[in-house]
Amino acid sequence: MAEVLQVAQKPVPAAAPAPQPTKISATREILKELAGKIPRAMSGVDRQEYIGMRLLKELPDDKIVELQDYYNTFLQVMRDKQASDIDIGGWGAKGYVWLRIHGSKKPIEVLGKFSNVEMDILIQSLLMENQKKALYKNRNLDFSYNYRGSDGASQRYRADAYFETNCLALNMRAINTKIFPFETYGFHKNVVKMLSLNHTKEGVVLCTGITGSGKSTTLDSVIDMNNQTADGHIVIIASPIEFVHESKKCLVRHREVGRDTASFKSGTVEALRQDPDIIMIGEMRDPETIMSALEVADSGHKVFSTLHTSSAVESIDRIVGEVPTGEQERVRNRLADTLRCVISQKLVPTISGGRILAKEILLMTPSVRSAILNNNIGEIYQMISQSIKDGMRTIEQDLVKLFMEKKITLNTAMSYANNKRRIEQILKLSNQGR
Repeated sequence: MAEVLQVAQKPVPAAAPAPQPTKISATREILKELAGKIPRAMSGVDRQEYIGMRLLKELPDDKIVELQDYYNTFLQVMRDKQASDIDIGGWGAKGYVWLRIHGSKKPIEVLGKFSNVEMDILIQSLLMENQKKALYKNRNLDFSYNYRGSDGASQRYRADAYFETNCLALNMRAINTKIFPFETYGFHKNVVKMLSLNHTKEGVVLCTGITGSGKSTTLDSVIDMNNQTADGHIVIIASPIEFVHESKKCLVRHREVGRDTASFKSGTVEALRQDPDIIMIGEMRDPETIMSALEVADSGHKVFSTLHTSSAVESIDRIVGEVPTGEQERVRNRLADTLRCVISQKLVPTISGGRILAKEILLMTPSVRSAILNNNIGEIYQMISQSIKDGMRTIEQDLVKLFMEKKITLNTAMSYANNKRRIEQILKLSNQGR
């Protein structure tokens, strides 16, 4: 697992003015000058260590800040274009800055073209010395980054620096600075009960989806709802910490993997000794963390977490499949006892040009519990589709709903469905009912 560290930046008392074209040109000259000092025969980790531990270490602090300010102009463009992600560096980028805007990733050619070495330098200028060492050792580094924009507002980013064909590449994702009101999700009252500490004191709630589907944003809204309505203790274990919750009715603790705790599993086990009511595990990414989460929920705590799966049924299959065959029956029994709700979501493009949330929701019912215990997980999809009145729905049913409300096109509904044939069947039944 990559070491997670926090970028320490010099506090900015006021919004920094946007660099002028002449200053940008001067910064490009710094990059070119530094790139020209690197021995041409040097490559891989040796080149990165030469850049970080020699060139940048010898560079005056004001020049380092100048490089950071130059990179921040990319972030300002990212914010202005309402992009969710920025990617730079490595052979795949072809020298350009790439932005993901409303789901589509594109090169932004007006920001200029850079050599791979120039991007190596720019990326390392953002890192502290201990972060550079971790990057050289692990070939990957997760960290968080803060930037104050031209409007004076502070923006946080989840960042990942990594090696690509001996060069450095960097992705940064913008972290929401505001929480979406819980009410805007339109959850059924039965779902709200499963999410609320006031109604349900224990059990596992999963929010699933591919990268960039808004899982963390949804869970932050759920955490905020509990923070405003329940008296309790919330422990958040994340890699890295994204949105920082202020304690309201709840005492809220934030523990960052690699900085405050060794791993998701360690943080989960340690939380049991911290008198928690809710434990939020940023991601169940390995069998050990999955088993720890189930055990914690089985001991009478409420657990929220995420999985990289595209449906509720796939989430159950994934959890069971993570353990050896001989252990799967025990895991199914524990999952049937502890699982309360699965929210599987996708962000889909709208007709108006933005994106909207489509979600599949599974609630634990006696029939769903029986299907898990008897290893008839394939039957659960039908149970979901027949239980809309109880608060459940499949992703296909929700996509058709969005299409019927003229928020997305039929092509979009078909493209984002897990089962395209099911979309056709739902539409056919809908037309027959008219």
